[in-house]
Amino acid sequence: MPNASRLIAAVSLAVLAFIASGMVMPLMPDGIDFGYFTYINMALGLACGWIIMGSRAGRGVTAAINNGITGTAALVFWALFVQGCYEMFRKAMQNWYDGPFEAIIAVFQIMFDYALIVFVPSVILTLVIGGVISGLATEQASRRWR
Repeated sequence: MPNASRLIAAVSLAVLAFIASGMVMPLMPDGIDFGYFTYINMALGLACGWIIMGSRAGRGVTAAINNGITGTAALVFWALFVQGCYEMFRKAMQNWYDGPFEAIIAVFQIMFDYALIVFVPSVILTLVIGGVISGLATEQASRRWR
């Protein structure tokens, strides 16, 4: 059921994904074509905010902070997974893998490699603070517009 808390959660996580994507791009190795990187991450932010955070709103301030951090963690996981799948598919089209199982394993190896690049203090701090703000904004929207 659409409501204000789902909308606020979705928009706030999409904004957080936009900010985090801008912070991650300079950390990646040179020569990477980012293409729709930011837009995909923002779409994942919309989905995680709407589905994960929006449905758990209205349980109090502590739950709101936990909700924001959970939504942000889900956003990071899905962003790493989707970008890992994209990179695996790109490499698979260049015949890097001998079989489908090697390609599936490569998704998780790529996710791990990207996680090592992304998990620096500035990005983590931004994600945690943004998640807390998103959770509190979602809780406030849930209380204000029932």
